[in-house]
Amino acid sequence: MSDRKPPEACADMPELRQQIDMLDAELIRMLTVRAGYIDRAIRLKQQNGWPARIPDRVEEVVENVRRRALAEGLDPDLAEDLWRPLIDWSIAREARVIRET
Repeated sequence: MSDRKPPEACADMPELRQQIDMLDAELIRMLTVRAGYIDRAIRLKQQNGWPARIPDRVEEVVENVRRRALAEGLDPDLAEDLWRPLIDWSIAREARVIRET
């Protein structure tokens, strides 16, 4: 985003908070896009007779997130702690449509 400033360039708390709020809005937009991919996964899984939860894929996603977090300088444990509920939400969304209980 072109209006984004590095943290060191924020002169005061209101400016810093504005930057955080802008990032939060961007994260929400990205999560909305991700949910669209989950909706597509539902249809593909239905067509293939696959379950909502595929344990190997869950762990692959977590490992990808941990690796990317580490490469970006973010605590991989934090990334995993954020992603596991996101993955669980996604699987629950899929399972509701696929009609798994």
